[in-house]
Amino acid sequence: MAQAAPAGAPAPVLALEEVTKSFGSVRALRGVSLALHAGEAHALAGENGAGKSTLIKTLAGVHRPDSGTVLLDGAPVTFHGPADARAAGIAVIYQEPTLFADLSVAENIFMGRQPLRALRRVDHTAVRDATAALLRRLGVDLDPERPARGLSIADQQIVEIAKALSFDARVLVMDEPTAALTGTETDRLFAVVEALRKEGAAVLFVSHRLTEIFRLCRSVTTLRDGALVASEPLAGLTEDDLVRRMVGRDLDALYAKRDTRTGETALEVRRLTREGVFHDVSFEVRRGEIVALAGLVGAGRSEVVQAVFGVDRADAGEVLVRGAALRRGSPTAAMDAGLALVPEDRRQQGLVMELSIERNIALTGLHTLGRGGLVRRAAERARAGDWAARLRLRFDRLSDAAGVLSGGNQQKVVLAKWLATEPEVLIVDEPTRGIDVGTKAEVHRLLSELAAEGLAVLMVSSDLPEVLGMADRVLVMHEGRLVAELPRAEATEESVLAAATGRTGAVRRTEAAALDGEGTP
Repeated sequence: MAQAAPAGAPAPVLALEEVTKSFGSVRALRGVSLALHAGEAHALAGENGAGKSTLIKTLAGVHRPDSGTVLLDGAPVTFHGPADARAAGIAVIYQEPTLFADLSVAENIFMGRQPLRALRRVDHTAVRDATAALLRRLGVDLDPERPARGLSIADQQIVEIAKALSFDARVLVMDEPTAALTGTETDRLFAVVEALRKEGAAVLFVSHRLTEIFRLCRSVTTLRDGALVASEPLAGLTEDDLVRRMVGRDLDALYAKRDTRTGETALEVRRLTREGVFHDVSFEVRRGEIVALAGLVGAGRSEVVQAVFGVDRADAGEVLVRGAALRRGSPTAAMDAGLALVPEDRRQQGLVMELSIERNIALTGLHTLGRGGLVRRAAERARAGDWAARLRLRFDRLSDAAGVLSGGNQQKVVLAKWLATEPEVLIVDEPTRGIDVGTKAEVHRLLSELAAEGLAVLMVSSDLPEVLGMADRVLVMHEGRLVAELPRAEATEESVLAAATGRTGAVRRTEAAALDGEGTP
């Protein structure tokens, strides 16, 4: 139940009362209530598919409720579109900012609202000065005249927040704002949010990272299957309590790692080099084991696996699958040899969002599903249905577009697409980024089961608990070089971070083994 406001307490700045929203036969929201108060950071929690995105879009004026009421300062209001919500002081900061890359920071902030001089000419000095004032208010050092192209995700989000302030936003909705940020960037963002909260802004914070919810927010609303589970203070709750509300059960083990026997070498990388990106990288992955590639953002981990799969062409070195060398720069050769790559960006690189779920799953095996260039629909649907069941995919119809699925279910479709090729080696890049804790546990269970069945798994992850919980061995990269190899028993947060930051005293087992004649030459 949603908490009722105490007698005499000020009305919430923005509220929903018993809001319902359906899309066809799918009920996305089922009588949900929410209250956002001035000067308070409030969390919105739930699994993928729980209704969080629909709720946010309802607040932003993108969707209109089928029933129920939206209240602004205690009075019913109808938003006919996002412009109405912005005019009411509601701003949404999405996970992936949408800036015009070729315009300056100032031009992005005041797009369509630039101060004008005589003869309706844009007053560029006024735009620049107003932008500088907004950035000073946020306590960040950004050049108003700098083009948006090349800004980090963190800086792009600061620009979006400055834009919200330029609208005199009283409500700031932040949807997974830290998913692509480093720890330092997250700290800066939180400092900005805390300053805005102290100025009286109401903040709605959406994140799958429970530690961030407890760090930033005072209260939380939890959704499950489109329905309100609870709206309550965070004081007195634990992360386990919140997980239980989100998924409706206890998670026996988030990192369901099974002990396995390793077999022969499935993947071997020898002195792989791409000038200016990574240098002299050597490692192997055996059947039945999960090997994690860890390191800080920018260390070169994703670039290494892209080169292994042939997406990017390496300048030197070789990749061997079951002892046979692959042709450089050829994903087709990699697939034929039994490699599969689940990329970091599932929306841009892993899926065709407009195609159906079944067609996306079938894309890697179209040549096996038909004759003469014609795909047999029955075979395509059977393949998709089998993998949808095995991965516990949640969907309405297999013919629905992949773009309508939640982030966690989209990730399952990408996994299904590649597992359907029956690979020898599965490479997964950030397999649980941006998905909820319940789906994360399912992905971990799946990876563990696949390794137990003899699959070789190479996992890139920036989630250190995930690395430590799932990996049999941890390979650590620093500034484009592989600097440490740690067996599961020796991998700790301290040892991995020491190697990842290049600190003196970091465990450098890879180099020691090479000196002893045991490592890859």
